[in-house]
Amino acid sequence: MFFRSFFSRLFALILVAAIALTGCSSASLLSGNYREDTLTAIENLSTLIDLSGKEENFSDTVASGRSLMNDYVARYRRDSRVSGLRSFTTMQTALNNLAGFYGTYGIRPLTSKLNKRLKQEFKEVEFTLKRGF
Repeated sequence: MFFRSFFSRLFALILVAAIALTGCSSASLLSGNYREDTLTAIENLSTLIDLSGKEENFSDTVASGRSLMNDYVARYRRDSRVSGLRSFTTMQTALNNLAGFYGTYGIRPLTSKLNKRLKQEFKEVEFTLKRGF
């Protein structure tokens, strides 16, 4: 009984330490400024959607793009000052489309139809940010 309790507590401690160390090691491109972060995300994701899939670092680029999408949405989704903005809802739609594609089809180049749609949504977000919304 003592050993079972000891090992379960030790296992829990190791899990907490691993989660804490993993959480601290992630380097994010996001600064906390919504406008700058949105433009950075658009810039990085635009290069991602333009890749043909034949590049040698394609899978790494897709992985970093997915991480950026997750970080961006996690940071701003619950921020009431941002979540109601037109630029955020359009950006979230674009990110959902892109994440849905990679979730369904894995690491593949985007279809031309989705590529065109994402570029249009990114343009709308940039335009809306310039107007102040």
